[in-house]
Amino acid sequence: MDIKEFVENFASQFEETGSNEFSPVTEFKTLEEWSSLIALSIIAMVDEEYEVKVKGDDIRNSTTIEDLYNIVKSRK
Repeated sequence: MDIKEFVENFASQFEETGSNEFSPVTEFKTLEEWSSLIALSIIAMVDEEYEVKVKGDDIRNSTTIEDLYNIVKSRK
């Protein structure tokens, strides 16, 4: 698991936001498209792709994509 792949998988959960707007330091909750539904799809993607359980609190406590990546990586 590397950060580049994680960012790509994260970005794929968004329909309207261009993939060029995503990087490890992207503050994802400030994106216009961010919603609770996307949060749920991120939780499902992490479970499916990485077999790691994340909770809403993990997303709430993350500011950047890299923050969430580090949580997932620590549970792998």
